[in-house]
Amino acid sequence: MTTPGDDEIVTWWGLVIEGYLATQDRLMGEIAERFGLAPAPFDILLRLVRTPGHRMPMTRLATEAALSSGGFTKVADRLVAAGLITRKPSPDDRRVTFACLTEHGREVAEKARQACAEILRRRVMEPLGPEASAALADAMRTLREVNGTS
Repeated sequence: MTTPGDDEIVTWWGLVIEGYLATQDRLMGEIAERFGLAPAPFDILLRLVRTPGHRMPMTRLATEAALSSGGFTKVADRLVAAGLITRKPSPDDRRVTFACLTEHGREVAEKARQACAEILRRRVMEPLGPEASAALADAMRTLREVNGTS
C-alpha cells in the first residue's frame, strides 16, 4: 500500500468522524426514546453500573465523563431528582462525595446498558462484522492511548 496523500488522509479522518457521529446520533436517539436519557446522564449511569459497588467519587466521575464541575453538578442534580443516584459522603475522607446508584438507578442503568448493546450489535456489528468491529475498537484504543491526556 502506498502512503496516502494529504487529501486522502483528511478524507479518511472525515469519514471516521462522520461515521461516529451518525452512529452515535442513532444510538443516543434510541436511548433517549426508550429511557428518556440524554447522552451525559446515560454515560454517568453506565459508568456507575459498571463500577464495583455502583459508586464512584463525584470528581473522578466528572473527569471520566469529560464534564466540567458545574456541568457535572447539573447532571448529577437531575439524576438525584429522578431517583437514579444519591450523593453519599465518604466515611474515610470528608472531602470526597460519592455518586451512588439507587436500586431504581441500577435497574434503569442495566436496562439501558442492555439496550445499548443491542443497538450497537445492530448498528455496528451487523454492518461491519465481528472482526472489523474488534479491529475498529483496537484502533480507537490505540489512538486514545497515543493521543489521550490522561
